[in-house]
Amino acid sequence: MLVDSHCHLDFPELSGDLDGVLARAAAAGVGTMVTISTHLSTFPRVRAIAEAHAGVYCSVGVHPHEAAKEEAGVAGLVALAEHPKVVGIGETGLDFYYEHSPRAEQAESFRRHIAAARETGLPLIVHSRDADRETVEILQDEYAKGPFTGLIHCFSTGRELAEGALSLGFAISCSGILTFKSAQAIRDVVRDVPLERLLVETDAPFLAPVPHRGRANEPAYVRHTAKCLAGLKGVEENRLEEETTVNFFRVFSRAAPPSKAPAP
Repeated sequence: MLVDSHCHLDFPELSGDLDGVLARAAAAGVGTMVTISTHLSTFPRVRAIAEAHAGVYCSVGVHPHEAAKEEAGVAGLVALAEHPKVVGIGETGLDFYYEHSPRAEQAESFRRHIAAARETGLPLIVHSRDADRETVEILQDEYAKGPFTGLIHCFSTGRELAEGALSLGFAISCSGILTFKSAQAIRDVVRDVPLERLLVETDAPFLAPVPHRGRANEPAYVRHTAKCLAGLKGVEENRLEEETTVNFFRVFSRAAPPSKAPAP
């Protein structure tokens, strides 16, 4: 079984054919997925998808793009995270590429999400773009106040962020970017990340991997990223599948593996 640790099933590209998306994921051997919250205002929709499907979990949080529009208070995040299908806090972090929200407000929101992750014990789902140093500095500063767990989602940057996150015990999640011809520098970094710290994801409907570039991404396509990652790590695909799935359930400890079929 593979796990898609980060997708957006509520986005219109996927929600319009959700039954088909989930059927294709199952046919590709993707048994579990996490649909990610980007707005508190749409969180009920995200949660409803998770509630309706046994293999789907969700997170609660506000994307850094929305930090100036939606305030994620610690108490509110903690309360929403009490739902048993909520397995992570975020996505949150810093995006200095688009800067849809001012940097100071992104940082404040990031710190509030960290506080909620610390209080709940749920993993922090970190988005970081063009903000490696600042992301690491905030993570290290907050970790000194009390430990928390988490991962860097859709890793697409350099060693500074990878090594800083790994030093705090975080996982690194790889998306379809890993398959892009232009991503050799990212592959070079990921090759050095310990296998026990790696997850795979789609970030669907974005970033469809080769050979599906130009299409809407979906959880079934995580298998292409896993195949690429297996080659980078020099392991068989079935071992990569097993290892990343074990890693997922260790990081997202509230999620439950699908029940094993009874013995014949």
